[in-house]
Amino acid sequence: MTNELRYDDQVVVITGAGAGLGREYAKLFASRGAKVIVNDLGGSRDGGGAGAAKAADEVVNEIKKAGGIAVADYNNVEQGDKIIDTAIKHFKRIDVLINNAGILRDITIKNMTDADWDIIMAVHLTGAYKTTRAAWPYFRKQRYGRVINTSSSSAAAKFALVGLTETLAKEGGKYNITANVLAPGAASRLTATVWPPEMMNVMAPTWVVPLVATLVHRSSKETGSIFEAAAGHFAKIRWERSKGLRLRADDSLTPGALLQGWPKVRDFTDAEHPNSVADSMALLHEALKLPRNDPGESFDFTGKVALVTGGGEGLGRSYAYLFAKLGAKVVVNDIKGAEKVAEQIRSDGGEAIAETTTVENGATVVKAVIDRYGRIDIVINNAGILRDKAFANMTSELWDPVISVHLRGTYQITKAAWPHMLKQKYGRIVNITSTSGIYGNFGQANYAAAKTGMLGLTKTAAREGAKYNIYVNAVAPSAGTNMTRTVRPEEEVQAMSPDFVAPLVALLSSDRCPDPTGGIYEAGTGWFAATRWQRTRGYDFPHHEGVPAPEAVRDVFGQICDFNGQADNPETPEDGSKWFMANIERSMNKHMAPRKERAKI
Repeated sequence: MTNELRYDDQVVVITGAGAGLGREYAKLFASRGAKVIVNDLGGSRDGGGAGAAKAADEVVNEIKKAGGIAVADYNNVEQGDKIIDTAIKHFKRIDVLINNAGILRDITIKNMTDADWDIIMAVHLTGAYKTTRAAWPYFRKQRYGRVINTSSSSAAAKFALVGLTETLAKEGGKYNITANVLAPGAASRLTATVWPPEMMNVMAPTWVVPLVATLVHRSSKETGSIFEAAAGHFAKIRWERSKGLRLRADDSLTPGALLQGWPKVRDFTDAEHPNSVADSMALLHEALKLPRNDPGESFDFTGKVALVTGGGEGLGRSYAYLFAKLGAKVVVNDIKGAEKVAEQIRSDGGEAIAETTTVENGATVVKAVIDRYGRIDIVINNAGILRDKAFANMTSELWDPVISVHLRGTYQITKAAWPHMLKQKYGRIVNITSTSGIYGNFGQANYAAAKTGMLGLTKTAAREGAKYNIYVNAVAPSAGTNMTRTVRPEEEVQAMSPDFVAPLVALLSSDRCPDPTGGIYEAGTGWFAATRWQRTRGYDFPHHEGVPAPEAVRDVFGQICDFNGQADNPETPEDGSKWFMANIERSMNKHMAPRKERAKI
């Protein structure tokens, strides 16, 4: 074939390659000249053992029988360094890493256990981090590397990989290291537990492989991007941000003022498609030129109990003060500074208590709220820490605490509050994410992953909670705090008051927000905008014509990435599957039509 995509003398590591999608990756790359490490769990942590080891061996034997080169590896992805060591030991290099390993624990928040949460995070998120971190020095030294992380539209662990990947793309650019995210729809050992046989047939993993083959080829410079692939349909996804609402950044910026201008927050006319945070200082200068805001209607949280984690300083302190000012009973949670904030609220005539347990023990924190007030109406998951370091220098000692506090802490608090909110059929949760998570940020792979993981948790919790009047949203603030003091000049920190973010958090925690649940918002310095995914219409290969070659996908790659025309904004699982399901239906109808005509004759 002309201009055939080849991988001669390249070393490709594929995790979870004993079956399904990983197996098809391994076979394709080996057939095109690559030396392949077929990784599949050889231990017993998740039902592996001898059976899983045999699966990896069978793939290797199949490749060798076809004339290819492959080696089996049975290490858990949490021991990513050992997987990469296998590649170096046998082939002295690594060129492509496909983080494909995964497990399913499909359980509602109500029924989820810590063990369920932890194993999903360990395999999907920590595993991807460990293998990529182990491969990174080799990529940098040889000034070449390709990474594919396997994601999903809403799961916390899978969504976390978006922030990680975008950060890897930013840090790897000058070393010719690309990193992309794939959200595949493919039959596998995982989907066999939830899909009927007919769906398993039409969603064969072979349909996904050609796109990945295109993305990791040395001719591809695509990086930091999100793609979906299933059943002959391929599309690209990017972030879309509204122009937003601008209000004067002073004491007239109230939840009521924000509510009056809310349609502008959600107006995506002439939307932006950024890959980085908005210019906060420019927005502040514009905001200060505006007249004072009409305060609009007043908000009253009397009778409501609000828990604010990380409430001892910065943004959390501003949230706590505003809720107290508007009549809520406030529980200020922080490992330091909480009592000082609670005392200030009480001296101002409000009601507040301090709670100093780490959010990593969320059940204890929520119990303190219930013991004191008997209910919990509002949760602001704001607690956080920074452990910034370039990915080449990232360690488990830097990675683990950030993931634990931001992501696991948010889960812990939400999980503990959930049954109380279900019982009272009322709850408001605002998860404080970050633009570093949405767009990635150099030196913040751990933070970006944790903050984007919070978006996945937000989306899932919003769907599960909606019918119980539990609304969940996410806010990415831009404000001057002790955390931003490490990355911004002091004069900017002083000017970007957290008080200019708090009105949005209060509005989303109220009963008046016009778009009650599942939203992602950016806010700071008097500017408020909505952020969402936008997806290309993409390209459909007729299903009845069979799986396309990688070269065919390469040749239409421009169309796959074209956001003109029928680009849409998927928000639900049904939205996510509509194009590939339509392609299947269209192809099946076309394929069946001749049979129907023959039947008439």
